[in-house]
Amino acid sequence: MSMMDGFDGQRGLDGEGSVQVHQDPSAQIVGAKVFSVYGKGGIGKSTTSSNLSDAFASLGKRVLQIGCDPKHDSTFTLTGRLQPTVIDILKDVDFHPEELRPEDYVSEGWGGVQCVEAGGPPAGTGCGGYVVGQTVKLLKQHHLLEDTDVVIFDVLGDVVCGGFAAPLQHADMALIVTANDFDSIYAMNRIIAAVGAKSKNYKVRLAGCIANRARETDEIDRFCDRVGFNRIAHMADVDAIRRSRLKKKTLFEMDDEPDILACRAEYQRLAQSLWNGLPPTNPAPLPDREIFELLGFD
Repeated sequence: MSMMDGFDGQRGLDGEGSVQVHQDPSAQIVGAKVFSVYGKGGIGKSTTSSNLSDAFASLGKRVLQIGCDPKHDSTFTLTGRLQPTVIDILKDVDFHPEELRPEDYVSEGWGGVQCVEAGGPPAGTGCGGYVVGQTVKLLKQHHLLEDTDVVIFDVLGDVVCGGFAAPLQHADMALIVTANDFDSIYAMNRIIAAVGAKSKNYKVRLAGCIANRARETDEIDRFCDRVGFNRIAHMADVDAIRRSRLKKKTLFEMDDEPDILACRAEYQRLAQSLWNGLPPTNPAPLPDREIFELLGFD
């Protein structure tokens, strides 16, 4: 028997060559606005997601942030600690979710943000997409999505796998965090292609990109102009963001210094724009050779 047996009915539904197993249709998120945050590994997705969650909370929204990385540090600056993951807690009860209570896996972070770490299987032992699906299912069983205005998925790096793709089946809009350098923009190009493939079958659309830790945005803007994409925010390269991470805090919990106030204002502006509804984009990703030529590499 081939390992691909049983997938024939789903082959290609999520894009050419895809054999991804679909999430349980009963576990759809209804009522809340759902955003998934992507970008190259180490680019600052978790810092961006947590500050964006607090920005939504400062606007009076009820927010749930779901970390989708085995490192389970997405909500670290919201809660001030590494919290246990859904997958580890399920293991402890031999995968009997009926034995769990919401307080077993949900923590309240700064600003009242509800924080969940989905976690993931050990490397090479399973699919992160399964973990995301089980997390959403558990949240629905405990009615934790009914009183939520905004859900933010903080997704692992730019590896296009089940753990990367599963949040796209729930999201309304996808955001890409990038720096003003070749590696980050190259990863963004790959993510645009992956989200584009999923958007043929799901409601998810690309909202735009967030320039993070960037003094300049010229390379990002040149890429966006070429492919038909939008830069929707610019988080400057300021030391306050690094210090907030070291202090296990979001910018909204830090002292009111000028740099911090400016960064908060940009996050709040972005949150308000996303809440009001940004027009979706439909960028055309570049072949590898063209992106090398565009950004000046031979």
